[in-house]
Amino acid sequence: MKKRLIVLIVLLGAVASACAAGTGRYDVADPAGFLSGIWHGWIAPITLIWQIFDADVRIYEPVNTGWWYDAGFYFAVISGFGSLSLRRRKPKPAKPAKSKPA
Repeated sequence: MKKRLIVLIVLLGAVASACAAGTGRYDVADPAGFLSGIWHGWIAPITLIWQIFDADVRIYEPVNTGWWYDAGFYFAVISGFGSLSLRRRKPKPAKPAKSKPA
């Protein structure tokens, strides 16, 4: 079971990083747009790690449509990482102290 999980994680990481920013996929004639911004925001943690091994890969696509790409990128980053803080566990209520008989 553990081997399948590891294989699944590696496979998902490879698929997610296939469309990473800064890989040369986009050019001036076809810049990255809103949906690409959302995708690059979602895979930003994977891209950050991948960037250690490949200097050509960037978290943020430099060849983009401007405001629309930025909006998609930040929307994905905030919704992906910001939503984690909404899932915090509520603290358990304190148990009442037992009183000793007099």
